[in-house]
Amino acid sequence: MTSFDKDAIEDASDETLGLLEWPTLCEHLARFSSTVKGRQYCLSLPVQNDISTCRLLLEETKEIFVLDQLLEGRLSFQGIHDISYVLVLCSKGGIASGEELLAIAETLGSARNLRRQIDNAELRPKLTDRLQKLATHPELERTLKRDLEHGGRVADHASQDLAKFRKQIQSLRKDRSDRLNDLLRTYCSLLNDNVIAERNGRPVFAVKIRAAAQFPGLVLDSSSSGNTLFMEPNETIQQTNELSELEIRAVKEEQRILGLWSKEVANNVESLEELITICMQLDVALARARYSKFLGGVPPELKEDSNAPFLFKGLRHPLLVWKNQREGGQDVVPISVEVSSAVRVVAITGPNTGGKTVTLKTLGLAVLMSRSGLFLPCTGTPSLPFCTNVFADIGDDQSLEQNLSTFSGHIKRICRILKILSKEPGTFMILLDEIGAGTDPSEGSALAISLLRTLADKARLTVATTHYGELKALKYIDSRFENASVAFNGETLLPTYQLQWGIPGTSNALFIANRLGCPDEVIDHAQELLTSKSEGEVNIVIKGLEEQRQRQQEAAESAAALLARAELLHEQLMSRWEKQSKKTADLEEIERRKLSVSIQKGQHEVRRLISKLRGDDASGETARVVGQRLRRIAVEHTSQANGNNSLDWRPEIGERIRLLALGKPAEVVDISEDGLQLTVLCGVLRSKVSLNGVQSLDGRKPTPTDKVVEIRTPLRMRKSSDQKCSNNTIDVRGLRVNEAEVVVEEFLRKVAGPIWIVHGIGSGKLKRGLREWLSSASFVERVTDAATEDGGSACTIVWPK
Repeated sequence: MTSFDKDAIEDASDETLGLLEWPTLCEHLARFSSTVKGRQYCLSLPVQNDISTCRLLLEETKEIFVLDQLLEGRLSFQGIHDISYVLVLCSKGGIASGEELLAIAETLGSARNLRRQIDNAELRPKLTDRLQKLATHPELERTLKRDLEHGGRVADHASQDLAKFRKQIQSLRKDRSDRLNDLLRTYCSLLNDNVIAERNGRPVFAVKIRAAAQFPGLVLDSSSSGNTLFMEPNETIQQTNELSELEIRAVKEEQRILGLWSKEVANNVESLEELITICMQLDVALARARYSKFLGGVPPELKEDSNAPFLFKGLRHPLLVWKNQREGGQDVVPISVEVSSAVRVVAITGPNTGGKTVTLKTLGLAVLMSRSGLFLPCTGTPSLPFCTNVFADIGDDQSLEQNLSTFSGHIKRICRILKILSKEPGTFMILLDEIGAGTDPSEGSALAISLLRTLADKARLTVATTHYGELKALKYIDSRFENASVAFNGETLLPTYQLQWGIPGTSNALFIANRLGCPDEVIDHAQELLTSKSEGEVNIVIKGLEEQRQRQQEAAESAAALLARAELLHEQLMSRWEKQSKKTADLEEIERRKLSVSIQKGQHEVRRLISKLRGDDASGETARVVGQRLRRIAVEHTSQANGNNSLDWRPEIGERIRLLALGKPAEVVDISEDGLQLTVLCGVLRSKVSLNGVQSLDGRKPTPTDKVVEIRTPLRMRKSSDQKCSNNTIDVRGLRVNEAEVVVEEFLRKVAGPIWIVHGIGSGKLKRGLREWLSSASFVERVTDAATEDGGSACTIVWPK
């Protein structure tokens, strides 16, 4: 590319930025910056030409946007100064002042705090990468903050010589001050004013001119009237000379120290320049994030594919948003744009002041903002192809100095754009306002059609505003063309600023003129002229399309309302179902608790009845009453169990169930006697599974069968042997404590003599429960562990009374 081509592209780009009011947007952005360097950079925010850089800027904006919202005090750049001048001074061998060096120290400390807040490779990878080259020089910062006082004065402890000189200066000043006060009291009658003044850094008295000969001293100055001489006493001349010499030495020592620090700054000038650059970049990123939040922006998606569609939903002009929120302007009407991959030209038509030019500028600014790391003021997720350049021809380019008419100005600018497109490859967006205007309508419309067809071949997207009816018909001839229009309210004679996609608009000139009071005969004659030119037919088509669009809009709104009602009804049904499910679960839990309490009461009642039967006064009548009571208990608990297990499920032969291990359905072909083992047929596979390994097809878990404890009425007593055998041994392993108690008590009624109870070891709960119960039973004499050969601690011997 020649230098001429580069200059032409830069000139056209700069001109486009001005036409789109990009500098004004940059001024708004700069108000959100925190540093001087960041503000200067924002005022001339560059538009990037590389998609990877644009994506990096957008990612940094996202990361710092989230961080700024999370921090309690928000991200702060307080303490970061513009030290560029100081760095240049030091790099050239100059000596910086204490105040300038103190600014460097504060900048280093603030940069370190920023790094601590931002540095997180997992949450903020892009910003963390940006911090990799940040060197904060903690030793230099510590030295400067330690040896520089507030205001930049070098502290006394900066060097021993400086401390010695300043101590001598302080002592000498005190001695001189005491002597001057003594002289003031001595010669007060010779003075016009009892004040010790200074001339050229030396103390003087205001001596009356008539008494000058009586005052021992040197004349350094006189008043404007000549009545007063300012004289330095002879007694303090030597002290003042010594004081001046000490002050010079102190200043030289200060300069020596400042020179050392300035040299240290010069040695690290490259890393310090990198530091202020990184801080400026972070400040600009934060400004982009805060400005984007102010606009209500969302991050756009930049596509590398040049044929990717343009998708903007609810897009608003950023300058109008600023005016609305900062200056109390009118609400901004959003526009939605959807340009497919096949479309190359969009012709926007409609009445004047309807928002056509604002639409052009909004689209242009959206592309520029996406290339600068800014979010777009719209809803949803905006998407667009990466455009290497945006060129615009907007406004009246009439120039008296260059002897250019409106038409000539437009054509000159468009020709420059065409020349760039023919020589420079890339993805371009072209924005043309009132194309072909300013000349004969017939020739202007023909030229506009030719220009748009040429641009359709060379640019990714051209958006043009026009009043020419011939341009509205291009959509039906060339699939690369699309129509859009700005809506107009015929009742209020005001535009609605809404962009109607796919529908051409009319200028409504005759309608507006009629409503504004133009005579009817003028309007009628104009209508006849339009009809004779066959333009009336085009307007009729446009009107029909507008009515069709209105009907479709109303149908879409009705469908949306119906969908909203359906969603509301669905939410209500789901809410009721959840409440009912919770209520059912609560009721089941209450019933389970009631059943558990009832079972415990029944067990205690059964135990009491058994004890009553074993009593010495038991009779046949007692047995009959106890039997009736047991039957009633059985009936009560059976009914409660049936009532509470209405939702329980147990598989039956022939039922289809689901195997949890395989996740497949199977058929039950057999069930074991205890109900814990099932024989199932899964396809051609026949296998046995446990009850816990299946569930019903609707997801219910099986209810295990209860263990049945049989209590038999003793018919006769058997003599028990003193040796362990099958007749005096009972196995209660696997039973609960209360179940084992009933079984053991019943077994004791059958035998006379010791019995061996096999309870196993396990957790020891069953053994402890039985031992506690047997030790408190009135019919047990003693309880011991069995011998080792008879089971040891896994077996208990009970000796009844």
